[in-house]
Amino acid sequence: MKRHSDNGHSYWRETAPLPSFPPLAESAEADVAVIGAGIAGIGTAWELTRAGLDVVVLEADRLAAGVTGHTTGKLTALHTSVYHRLRTEHGDDAARQYAVSQSTALRRVIEVADELGIDCDLERRPALTYSRQAEDVPALRAEAEAARAAGLTASFVTETGLPFPVAGAVRVEDQAQFHPLAYLRGLVDDIVAGGGRMHEGTRVVELDRGDPCRLTTDTGAVVSARHVVVATHHPVFDHALLATRLTQHRDLVIAGPLSAAQDPDGMYITEREGKRSVRTAPLHGGGRLLIVTGEAFRPGTGEDTEAGYARLQEWAERNFPGVTITHRWAAQDNAATDTLPLVGRMPTAGENVYVATGFAGWGMTGGVMAASLIAALVRGGPAPWTDLYAPGRLGSALRSAPSLLKEQWETGKHFVKDRLETFGDGTGGPVRDLRPGEGTVVRAKGGPCAVHRDDRGGLHAVSAVCTHLGCVVAFNNAERTWECPCHGSRFDVDGAVLQGPALTPLEPRDTEDL
Repeated sequence: MKRHSDNGHSYWRETAPLPSFPPLAESAEADVAVIGAGIAGIGTAWELTRAGLDVVVLEADRLAAGVTGHTTGKLTALHTSVYHRLRTEHGDDAARQYAVSQSTALRRVIEVADELGIDCDLERRPALTYSRQAEDVPALRAEAEAARAAGLTASFVTETGLPFPVAGAVRVEDQAQFHPLAYLRGLVDDIVAGGGRMHEGTRVVELDRGDPCRLTTDTGAVVSARHVVVATHHPVFDHALLATRLTQHRDLVIAGPLSAAQDPDGMYITEREGKRSVRTAPLHGGGRLLIVTGEAFRPGTGEDTEAGYARLQEWAERNFPGVTITHRWAAQDNAATDTLPLVGRMPTAGENVYVATGFAGWGMTGGVMAASLIAALVRGGPAPWTDLYAPGRLGSALRSAPSLLKEQWETGKHFVKDRLETFGDGTGGPVRDLRPGEGTVVRAKGGPCAVHRDDRGGLHAVSAVCTHLGCVVAFNNAERTWECPCHGSRFDVDGAVLQGPALTPLEPRDTEDL
């Protein structure tokens, strides 16, 4: 079975591995087929299995091997500066609904963990959005007021538990943090006990809408289901062109043991300094684990990710003296251009195909909210917040037209520029200069070629043209992956798909042609 590329390793995946399941070997039928096994997909499967429906989950890789396995595990309704933005762009009612839906998701995790007896290191902590810059104080005050008006226990403060002074911060009480995979392990066990079926190593390559829908997998098996949930982070079957309304970014994460005396006792984030997010977690074996996230970048732009990790580590060691970094990983998120996630019936795909995407880095509460909303829609009952998050919403999409056009300009720029750019003459110049661990894109027979030299000196060559919509990939030197700048698809050095929306691998190339 194809394993997720994990150069560096996620603390969550190391300390709470999920059970393994076989690929789908033969065709099957179900009430509901869920594509994707992150928190949104597994959460939806759990809600529907509990409701008595026959559910099958199809995961291309391992359970929670994508974004959910590489998150920071915050459960909070405070999402940096979202409330002032929502109030301005969508109105007070939208901001209130957002606060209620995210807070309800937080409580849902607590309720379910208690009901199932899941030990997932759940801790109540305040959440804070801060800045060291005095010029940001008016915006922080505005966010505190907007969050308070939306119903959160928000306040503006100037004192925090961080080991450095801040100009100000928005503080929301009684939020939470947890071990996301320990929580999902409890849900998976309960899904299986309730008759739900889980299949890993099973990529859905075709979706035929209808009643029932037919899902063709790369194992050759076909699943017939009355309802289909696309919970693949970026929607792999994008009948409504939702990709045009999504922006991509990738964050680096580092973690290491920290003395209890240095615990800042809260969950912190700033959009300054290249973004910095800080929390701690109970360290298995005793003590605390410091988790720092930041150095956000758009995938596929050729960022020096090793340098990003170095900056993040220097920041952590400077502000938390004595910490030793033992883990590092990265997560990819997407955000809708009008701020709100896209959750519900997929436009133009019929009444029985649903999607969950666009959580903007807040997928723990967002994924749980999506699971509850989609499960309610499938059951035909009342589904709160349907209009707020509806993927087919028109008004907010029109209001976000400037952001949407900017995103499409960036995508189009890459599509054209990457074809005009001179990568090399294909005679071996840049390839010859590659050191072990490096990668480059060169011109060769048949078009742009992505070339990586492994630690033993061997070359790996594949087409550099993304199989989604044809943009040219770039190399991520820390994770040793090829990434698409247009819609965030990721591939390993031999071209295998690590992350969609691409469904097929990069074509192999002959190294003799380089």
